Amino acid sequence: MQYAGMPVSWVDYYYQGFDSIIQKSNSSISKEAVKESLQMLKEFNPRIHYREIEYSAVFIFTKILEHWHIDIPVQSCIDIFWEGLKLEVEIYSDTLDVLQKLKENGYVIATLTDLPNAMPDEIFKRDISKLLGFFDYYVSSSVAGYRKPNCKGLQMIAEKFDIPITELVFVGDEEKDRKTAFNANCKFVQIQRTNKKDENISSLYELLEIL
Repeated sequence: MQYAGMPVSWVDYYYQGFDSIIQKSNSSISKEAVKESLQMLKEFNPRIHYREIEYSAVFIFTKILEHWHIDIPVQSCIDIFWEGLKLEVEIYSDTLDVLQKLKENGYVIATLTDLPNAMPDEIFKRDISKLLGFFDYYVSSSVAGYRKPNCKGLQMIAEKFDIPITELVFVGDEEKDRKTAFNANCKFVQIQRTNKKDENISSLYELLEIL
């Protein structure tokens, strides 16, 4: 899946989320205060400042909104912020069909995903609700406590099903996915839906052919 039209880094959309909080809470927040929060959220962004340790959305928003002094629960601020970004979910056309075929063929399917910076699990799981039924185990960076290329999430998956981590096949589309598989010493299949290199796949249908 992907969030349609969104770039790799979502920094340029942060103000939109903050503005939604201000409007919904009918608060008067100075431009300087908003700018400070923007900078703080950027500093948490792993695309800008590398980190493997994951922080919860509540922890991040408590930090970045503390100086606003608004009378609204932090969880409400989080919900309003993400609603304000108006994200559109796109499930790739091959995804559901291939997941169904893998289940029919007896494969155990787990997912390992890094959550967008400061996004709670419940929001991301809502966005992928059509996929959740196919997963035998869901692991996010929030669940694992670490972001890729740390392989903690793959270790959790291997332990969950009591199999050697080397028997996992990790499918991903980023360089950090490849590094995660390397750190775990398991097989990696890279999917590139555009500009595919010969050794990679461009569709999940190709995955069925190589498993």
